[in-house]
Amino acid sequence: MALDNSVKEEIVKKYGKTTGDCGSSEVQIALLTANINSLSDHFSKNSKDIHSKRGLLKMVMKRRSLIKYLKRKDIDSYENLIKQLGLRK
Repeated sequence: MALDNSVKEEIVKKYGKTTGDCGSSEVQIALLTANINSLSDHFSKNSKDIHSKRGLLKMVMKRRSLIKYLKRKDIDSYENLIKQLGLRK
């Protein structure tokens, strides 16, 4: 269910501003999105896993607050990230 280190490194390289940049909002949003997408397969098999659903909801809320922060601080970066991740239609 958790992401592999190789997948995390690829996401950091793609969305990070510098090498090893794992704390910026863009990278955090991309990592949370990858985690959320990987959990969708788990829930198709285990529909009654209530405890993991709670964790999923916490991740979604964290991502939502990070997206709101990014939109408030840097609108160009926000629009670019949303387009790349395909979050808003």
